Amino acid sequence: MNIPNRITLSRIFLIPIFIILLSVPFDWGSLQIGGRELPVSQFAAGLLFIIASTTDWIDGYYARKYNLVTNLGKFMDPLADKLLVASALILLVEMGMAPAWVVILIISREFAVTGLRLVAAGEGTVLAAGQMGKLKTVLQIVSVSALLLEDFPFSYFGFPFGTITLYLALIITVVSGYDYFKKNWHVMRDSK
Repeated sequence: MNIPNRITLSRIFLIPIFIILLSVPFDWGSLQIGGRELPVSQFAAGLLFIIASTTDWIDGYYARKYNLVTNLGKFMDPLADKLLVASALILLVEMGMAPAWVVILIISREFAVTGLRLVAAGEGTVLAAGQMGKLKTVLQIVSVSALLLEDFPFSYFGFPFGTITLYLALIITVVSGYDYFKKNWHVMRDSK
């Protein structure tokens, strides 16, 4: 397994730690961030989410620069992103920080695209993420990070940055899903 794939795998291994930080009631106190009280465990989860998300850029950059792009990486990288973001979004619903209907639409799109990728893989074709899908991922990561960190530093101005970027992520998620299916529908027609 090459280095970019190992970095992707490390992102997957960080997900349970992230979930534990937000799910298990740690009493480590709280921090004042942006004029708001933020539990230390939520702050730590937000930082861990940002670190894990950053590995997405690192592994992609490294794979392209050193010509280490593999079919395993093309499959694992978007899967790792989906697992990380879906975990965060579900936990944000549980925490009352994201509307359930928005998260259901986002996750439904991810299941649909993953299903299309599996059909394509069964036919010997690997479907890589497109540019709009990458923008979708960035917006999802930015919105989750902002929501976990209570909109810091925008909270000083009372600007709901996390909520706005979440709705932008929803729009791009739906549009990119439509675009992905439109460009790759031949896989469904051609499958046996």
